[in-house]
Amino acid sequence: SLARFGLRPAIDFTGGSLLEIEIVAAETPLTTTDVEQVKPADVEVESIQNSGVNQFILRTKEIDNQTKDQVVADLSHELGRIEVLRFETVGPTLGRELLLKTLVAVAIVASIIAIYVWRQFSELKYGMAAILAMLHDSLILLGAFSILGVVYGIEVDVLFVTALLTTLSFSVHDTIVVFDRIRELTRTHRSLPFADLVNIAVLQTLSRSINNSMTIIIMLLSLFLLGGETIRWFALALLIGSVTGTYSSTFIAAPLLLLWDDLKKLRKEGG
Repeated sequence: SLARFGLRPAIDFTGGSLLEIEIVAAETPLTTTDVEQVKPADVEVESIQNSGVNQFILRTKEIDNQTKDQVVADLSHELGRIEVLRFETVGPTLGRELLLKTLVAVAIVASIIAIYVWRQFSELKYGMAAILAMLHDSLILLGAFSILGVVYGIEVDVLFVTALLTTLSFSVHDTIVVFDRIRELTRTHRSLPFADLVNIAVLQTLSRSINNSMTIIIMLLSLFLLGGETIRWFALALLIGSVTGTYSSTFIAAPLLLLWDDLKKLRKEGG
């Protein structure tokens, strides 16, 4: 989905205007089709999204306050009294700049985390395993929102970027706990094979990781189900990141250490 459809960027990245309205005078629930039939102020509406009962988000090219007032007046004439819930305008230059800064921020954060883990554990394989586990978590989150964009028209905005960066930190948090336990066992059980040490470390930290993550997952699930519309998808992004970050530390980062050792042995045998 991510390769074929990509993500649906919000106006934070593309530029344009976003108008969220509530049709308070409607006697029956309206649909996006009802709103689409109105051609307000000759403004080209790029998309209309339902955000609640008789609440709609209209996305247009960049417009000013005067044009916005005319759009609201035209919609009110056709659909009934309207209350403006939100109006935002972002220029295309600012949108491109924000997108570039977002990509740079993600790259910098991932690089610093990888270098930090490498330095703390004094071996490159720990840093590489951590960064690959983080890459997995990021791809799962991006792919999930790509599917949501296709099915439900969900857009990614600055809050999504915040959730993505939080996912990176959450992922490496559990990974460091597992790696630290592996390092301790390596010092106290030098005679055991490395694979056995990894297995023991995973078993000893698994219940702790699950218990710690469940408290976060329950809170985020509550926010997603009961929270307001403005933070619902932000909470879902954090929820997906929490789940993937929990299992990637155990089932991706740790096995990658074993794979690294196996490849190292094969290279020595081949050399």
